[in-house]
Amino acid sequence: MAVNPRIDVSTSLATSGTDLTPEELAELAATIASDILFTTDIGLPGERVPDETWHLPGERAHGTAAVYYGNGRTHLEKPFLFADGFNYGPSDLPALFNHFNAPYESGRPGLFDQLQARGYDIVLIGFDERHTHIQHNAEVARAAIVRAIQERVGTEPLTVGGVSMGGIITRYALAKLENDSLDHQTGTYLSWDSPHNGAWIPLILQQMAYFFEKLSPAKPGEPSQADLIRSPAAQQLLWAWVPDAKYSGEVATTSELRTDFVRELADLGNFPQRPRLLGVANGRGDGTGRPLPAGEIAFDWQALVASATARFQPDRGTEQRIGGMHAGLSMRRSTTTEVPALDGVPGGTLDSFGKVADAIKAKISEDYRSGAFVPAVSASALVYDPIKWDVDPNLNLLDLVGQDPERFLLNEVAFDTENTEHSAVSGVLAEWVLDKLSDN
Repeated sequence: MAVNPRIDVSTSLATSGTDLTPEELAELAATIASDILFTTDIGLPGERVPDETWHLPGERAHGTAAVYYGNGRTHLEKPFLFADGFNYGPSDLPALFNHFNAPYESGRPGLFDQLQARGYDIVLIGFDERHTHIQHNAEVARAAIVRAIQERVGTEPLTVGGVSMGGIITRYALAKLENDSLDHQTGTYLSWDSPHNGAWIPLILQQMAYFFEKLSPAKPGEPSQADLIRSPAAQQLLWAWVPDAKYSGEVATTSELRTDFVRELADLGNFPQRPRLLGVANGRGDGTGRPLPAGEIAFDWQALVASATARFQPDRGTEQRIGGMHAGLSMRRSTTTEVPALDGVPGGTLDSFGKVADAIKAKISEDYRSGAFVPAVSASALVYDPIKWDVDPNLNLLDLVGQDPERFLLNEVAFDTENTEHSAVSGVLAEWVLDKLSDN
């Protein structure tokens, strides 16, 4: 009988020594950063002032749109709506604009500048709480779509999409509008490294976020280390998720928030049916991942009263060691069963190992800091079960695109030539988007 992917944690007491004294606890807490883990730095502070700002009310969430008119216009004519992605707290729309408008080649304008020169009006959709439920923020995206239709002069179809989770939010919003028999007037949908079938943060690192959070609590009123990983958005996006440092059980169905969202999206037809569906992946498409040896130690931190060992995810198998941690007398060791080695697969990367190592001041090789966050098989919306993950994440997707395009739920997809940082704007991806949008 097939075994579903799972994690098992053994908790024990050290055979010698004593538990931590208040002084040792204080000393340990002082060495561990309390900053929230797994956030992504989308860009530097932006200086471009939007031509207009919209308040976007939803029933369960709120947001803001920053509008930048194209071709020196003072009105909306050719809307390009683009939603912010997975992170904690409110969106920083000036930084988002700056990120996607940074020159990707010397002497070449940024992507947004080029879109504006071609007549597109950039409408960035931001959220007051990026970490809340996808369905809630989809109400914000829906409000932006409705407002754009109302404000638009003429009948130019909308282009709607987003980066990272923003692509999932707008995917859901458009599909829901169609299900409600409302005309979203969108001709093209575009996702940028969006985890259509789920994202990946190593299970051992999720556990460490919970474990060390208790040893170095955040200041009152500020988010703590594990607040992003326990958020509704993380539960809905991550293929494998654990609720705490002690959890043993199946990892792909741990949270009902994910299983319910996947089911709800399927009931809506998975994708909107009327727009042309485009997507780009920050991962390579030829099946070449990053050289991270499955099962090997990524970092091993030893202190007088605490320790932490993190291994790259082993490739399936039964009760494979992924690491452990201890503080005082409390010791934990974790193993996984039938979990694929996702750290080194082709995909948009996140410095997850680096972020955790930095938080506890562990030494880590620069080559080991980053692993796959959005596998290319997910960003390209390859057809497979998003819960079972019955797929080889190292597939040569370029061959599939040419030979069997119906294996993808997106109509057209582009891959980067290297496994670049999640949401990065490379020349390859930017030029592909510009080329496809010029077909409108």
